[in-house]
Amino acid sequence: PLHTINSLTQKWWGAKRLDYALYCPEGLANFPTNALPHLFHASYWESSDVIAFILRQMCRFEFVPPLNQDEKELTNFNPGQPREKWIRKRTSVKIKNVNANHRANDVIVKEGAGQVLMARFMYGPLDMITLAGEKVDIHIMRDSPSGEWAFLSTEMTDKTGRVTYSIPDDKALGYGLYPVKMVVRGDHTAVDFSLAVVPPKTECVVFSIDGSFTASMSVTGRDPKVRASAVDIVRHWQELGYMIIYITGRPDMQQSRVLAWLSQHNFPHGLVSFADGLSTDPLGHKATYLKNLIQNHGVIVHVAYGSSKDISVYTSIGLKPKQIFIVGKVSKKHHSQATVLAEGYAAHLTNLLCHGGSRPAQGNA
Repeated sequence: PLHTINSLTQKWWGAKRLDYALYCPEGLANFPTNALPHLFHASYWESSDVIAFILRQMCRFEFVPPLNQDEKELTNFNPGQPREKWIRKRTSVKIKNVNANHRANDVIVKEGAGQVLMARFMYGPLDMITLAGEKVDIHIMRDSPSGEWAFLSTEMTDKTGRVTYSIPDDKALGYGLYPVKMVVRGDHTAVDFSLAVVPPKTECVVFSIDGSFTASMSVTGRDPKVRASAVDIVRHWQELGYMIIYITGRPDMQQSRVLAWLSQHNFPHGLVSFADGLSTDPLGHKATYLKNLIQNHGVIVHVAYGSSKDISVYTSIGLKPKQIFIVGKVSKKHHSQATVLAEGYAAHLTNLLCHGGSRPAQGNA
């Protein structure tokens, strides 16, 4: 079979490397030459995944922001409960002509610990409207990704638009990753997130979204550049069996936009944590979140990636300098506290792929 594959690939590719032959629209000819490398970087060189590159050129996808990174087709989901009139008469007036911006952080718990699902239901830009005192139906898929949605409960939002639901002990879930969907009864808008039930000593790799992925303006810009090979680094650790965790100190009102950006740039599925509302201490939020996972759920952080701002966060959870990888500008005083990736992710990936550069996750179910 190997001989057949070799002879086939010669016929397919010929003498040209397809991933080096860039299509250049006529419009780009008007740009100054020194701007072109940046444009091509943003368009093509996020990853060495040639197949993804070819598919993007051949298939012009109409980009639809996913509800979550483990996007579930809404067509497979039947809410089960018909729409009902709003409990509060003012609700229909308040949410008229505004879009839903519901969100929820993914939940990571060790088996046997309390399984608590939390979400917030808001409408309009900058959270102008809170959905208070209305019904929300909670569904979970036990046999992902092709299983059936199971109805868990109907809960009421509180005055801040939040729903908190503890899964009863008799319905508690064993090891696994479970999609969760909370649906507003009044208009059938929904929020999707994941519940991960993990064994003790589950190993994970942590990425700070702003610190480690973006090579230009912030994630909420129109479409910031991705650092070259950032996607490949995440995939490398995922393929070794590590749980991927994306953290950010950004307010959760930006969640859907940031998740759509991660998905658009082919980042692998990971569990995501945003700050609850506008945080005055975003780094403190990251540290508290990670400490909770380590102390209460037995998670082991194998390595972590970020910018120089994240060094204090990663040091506070007990990581050694060789476990902390930093990209971007780093002052001299920080060089002893972390591993600085001065040559970027591509060189780092080469080191990881060398013998002894990285090892598979141990003990992950």
